[in-house]
Amino acid sequence: MDVLHDCCCGLDVHKRSVSACLILPHPTGGWTKEHRTFGCMTNDILQMCDWLEAAGCTHVAMESTGVYWKPFYNLMEDRFTVLVVNAHHIKAVPGRKTDTRDAEWIADLLQHGLVRGSAIPSRAQRTVRDLTRHRTTLVQDRVRVVNRLEKVLEDTNIKLSSVVSSLTGVSAHAMLVALVGGENDPAKLSQLAKGRLREKRAELEAALVGIVRPHHRFMIVEHLGQIDYYDEAIERVSAQIAEHLRPFEHELALLDSIPGVNRYGAETLLAEWGMQIDRYPSADHLSAWAGICPGNNESGGKRKSGKIRKGNPWLKAMLVEAAHGASHAKKTYLCAQYRRLASRRGKKRALVAVGHSILVIAYHMLKRKTGYVDIGSNYFDERQITVVTKHLVRRLERLGFEVSLTQREAA
Repeated sequence: MDVLHDCCCGLDVHKRSVSACLILPHPTGGWTKEHRTFGCMTNDILQMCDWLEAAGCTHVAMESTGVYWKPFYNLMEDRFTVLVVNAHHIKAVPGRKTDTRDAEWIADLLQHGLVRGSAIPSRAQRTVRDLTRHRTTLVQDRVRVVNRLEKVLEDTNIKLSSVVSSLTGVSAHAMLVALVGGENDPAKLSQLAKGRLREKRAELEAALVGIVRPHHRFMIVEHLGQIDYYDEAIERVSAQIAEHLRPFEHELALLDSIPGVNRYGAETLLAEWGMQIDRYPSADHLSAWAGICPGNNESGGKRKSGKIRKGNPWLKAMLVEAAHGASHAKKTYLCAQYRRLASRRGKKRALVAVGHSILVIAYHMLKRKTGYVDIGSNYFDERQITVVTKHLVRRLERLGFEVSLTQREAA
């Protein structure tokens, strides 16, 4: 095989140490390999970089091991061409595995150009991505606290969540504050309802009858305090995200126009796939990278499981969440697509398919800098009008009707 890199290095990265194998040309011909082991502290990584630079190394490859590759990449990306490789693609032969041989195997593959580096985003995108992912974890933690609050209320026989839509709403929050303040009269507590919830005061009064003990009040106060903290933290992080994405307001507005995608979702999508959509050759390429399209598994002319790949879990989760919102947007193409697939393939597969459609729509919108245009909820019927007509006629005939059709003149 042809040698593409005369001097390169393979790294086998661990939490506390890294094994390095440097391949460099021998003065009398051929190649020589040098093995060294370094620590993972900043000074150790810089020492390794100096050793590689002094030897004339130009390319470095390492496995994407958890998050342990990140310190190395951050310190080496400005000095070398660094490839972070999917570990599944460079598995060594079983039974001959050591740290030194792993590093040597990676170096051999890199020297002959047999490894393909993963797409590592720029520093600016990594910054926004860290913020959006942190906000997502904050939202998830807040949901867990709200669920714990509901469990405490169930233990007190208070069925407030059966009447109100959210325990963190204005009315429910006021009732809970009054409850921990010592107010036990359900009639007085139900008077704290605001807006349309006042129409349910009789139901609220029945739901607020319970036995609240001192430790229940303590736990409710703790949970309410945690919810307030998460609300403030989410606002602070959202402000930071908005500041970093200020130059991309036009792109965010385009994404926000898609049914099911709000400002929060638009910021997450943009942070995950990057500010430059041109880096992806096509919408299919982006979908495959995200892991939201059907997989390919065919052997002997038979199509096997087509389950989706792992892909980017953060992007995939946001697309499915957006698909869930789009499935409730009536008289839209995405809602019609969801209902069409859910009846045949199930709700979960339908959500993944709608998420795939949202990703494709977003790609072409950002590529062409155009707004969202809905093609209508009757798109599928109009596309196959003859098939739909025959199907409906057959259903009526099976019910005992005699059907004759007359096409209406266009207006």
